[in-house]
Amino acid sequence: MNKIQNQARPVFPFTAIIGQEEMKLALVLNMIDPKIGGVMIMGDRGTGKSTTIRAIADLLPEIEVVSDDLFNSHLYDYDLMSDFVKQQIQNQVNLTTHSIKVPMVDLPLGATEDRLCGTIDIEKALNEGIKSFEPGLLAKANRGILYVDEVNLLDDHLVDILLDSAASGWNTVEREGISIRHPARFVLVGSGNPEEGELRPQLLDRFGMHAEIRTVKDPYLRVKIVEQRTNFDHDPYSCIDEFRNKQKDLKESIIVAQKKLSSIVIDYDLKVKISQICAILNVDGLRGDIVTNRAAKAFAAYQNKDEVDVYDIKKVITLCLRHRLRKDPLDTIDSGNKVDQVVSEIL
Repeated sequence: MNKIQNQARPVFPFTAIIGQEEMKLALVLNMIDPKIGGVMIMGDRGTGKSTTIRAIADLLPEIEVVSDDLFNSHLYDYDLMSDFVKQQIQNQVNLTTHSIKVPMVDLPLGATEDRLCGTIDIEKALNEGIKSFEPGLLAKANRGILYVDEVNLLDDHLVDILLDSAASGWNTVEREGISIRHPARFVLVGSGNPEEGELRPQLLDRFGMHAEIRTVKDPYLRVKIVEQRTNFDHDPYSCIDEFRNKQKDLKESIIVAQKKLSSIVIDYDLKVKISQICAILNVDGLRGDIVTNRAAKAFAAYQNKDEVDVYDIKKVITLCLRHRLRKDPLDTIDSGNKVDQVVSEIL
């Protein structure tokens, strides 16, 4: 069955994507450490944002989930279990598991709150005394990726729900005094075109990283990208075969980095320097400091190091801070360049 499904929709290989290094790095680091807090990808139309996001989901190793559970529950990790699974474990019920591809859930712009959060069947609850829950997109996205295209056009109310779930890792649905909650740990990926409207600063701040992508200007590179895409559309399977080894290598390095992450250390002096940069740039709150520390560790793990060095910080800090700076309407300098200037002075 899976084979037929996979054949129905071949996915463009992640390693075949040319350019857009900033976006690719931000996505890989979030796969290594989902606690970085997701990625906001802003850029021109037709620059491969959706293609890249779908490609990273296809690249990830499969996850083990409890069978007959609506929330992709983990068998051993308490934070990733639904209350139903916890109860089963307490009652010493033998649970079976199976492997699935990492869930990749699209949130359509016209989605309602019920579609996002799920609904409680009040009639069943009152008549039969059973808590009957129809899961929403947040339940499907647990332990996976939740992708919102044109996030700057999404209803503010839905964005608030999304960000609350992403921050707490739980989704709670309450109706008529009946309450159900379930784990909702996902990497939140938003994309948008700045011409169609800016995001509120407090929403931007909740995304761990912010990647900016531009249309490629080099004509030779543009031809290469067009040819690559044309070849894939003409014969997707030979294109997938061509990149099979590169895909395998990247998948392995992500798995190694995930295992290594908890042992990576970051020197106290470097932590002070990160906070010094955040203070000079006048970054509100401490989220910038926390995310930069996390991202630097994830990048060091990805490079197969044991300790974070200055290079790792320089590589990730612009991604972590550029969207947290206070916007001065009279400022002509790009926020990314502003971060770079301060970083080169301090580091």
